[in-house]
Amino acid sequence: MLFHRVAILGVGLVGASFALALREKSLCKAISGFGRNEHNLRRARQQGMIDDYRMDAGSACQDADLVVLATPVGVFKALGRDIGSALKPGVIVTDVGSVKGRLVYDLEASMPEGAYYVGSHPIAGGDRSGIDDARADLFHDARCIITPTEHSDAGAVQKIASLWEGIGSRVESMDPVRHDQIYAAVSHLPHIMAYALVNIAHAFDSECIDYAGPGFKDTTRIALSMPEIWRDIAILNKDNLIKLIDGLRENLGKIEKMLVSEDAAGIEREFSESRQLRMRLSDGSRRGHDERAGSSLADSGG
Repeated sequence: MLFHRVAILGVGLVGASFALALREKSLCKAISGFGRNEHNLRRARQQGMIDDYRMDAGSACQDADLVVLATPVGVFKALGRDIGSALKPGVIVTDVGSVKGRLVYDLEASMPEGAYYVGSHPIAGGDRSGIDDARADLFHDARCIITPTEHSDAGAVQKIASLWEGIGSRVESMDPVRHDQIYAAVSHLPHIMAYALVNIAHAFDSECIDYAGPGFKDTTRIALSMPEIWRDIAILNKDNLIKLIDGLRENLGKIEKMLVSEDAAGIEREFSESRQLRMRLSDGSRRGHDERAGSSLADSGG
């Protein structure tokens, strides 16, 4: 058992799945929940995901050894301020948000004396957000990136790494700024594009959506994600996203010119290059490379 009491602030899909994983692996003794919707929290307690809940974040964190921020990232800083006086010495605060960067340093600076923050980002989830889809194996064999800084407590970093490894994740350590550069490209921009594609198709012809096949559905599945969550992510990682959108605009402009000139060979080259890059995702031999990318806890000594 790694922790006596855990407080999960935000009991949605990821927060509830985290609670179930802790239960399954016997990594804590008790779990408290916090959220905006009391009906949801009551159901989570009835289903055994949490032992108790509070409608006040600070109260939920009383006597907690671990606090997990699992709300939309836009409220992380406010939560950090709200819970500060309730955090006991030695407590570790982490999160499951997909934005790090400046946010990591702000949260770290907001911790009271004796409390430690270590950022986490489990690469797991889905386009649903409620506890009905929560499951204990959500993080099994999923990559989890932790983002310690030069100020991080080594013991807290190692304990957070052990926690994620304990629920079956593959843990890597990464600089918070580098994290946001990477995930702007492979996660945040794709979500923006999915939302935009649906809106563009509808604007082009309002009946288009009714005729969409598997390709359109696969490409835009993540547009089913909660807008509130992705609004916050987009704003917090706006600098990287603006650069990527500029690059996307340039790339689409190049393809547009090829279409105007009917440059079939150029279009095929562009598509072939993309296809070869995309094939790397389904190539099993990439896993070894992926596991070596970034610094693992074992390699970096925590």
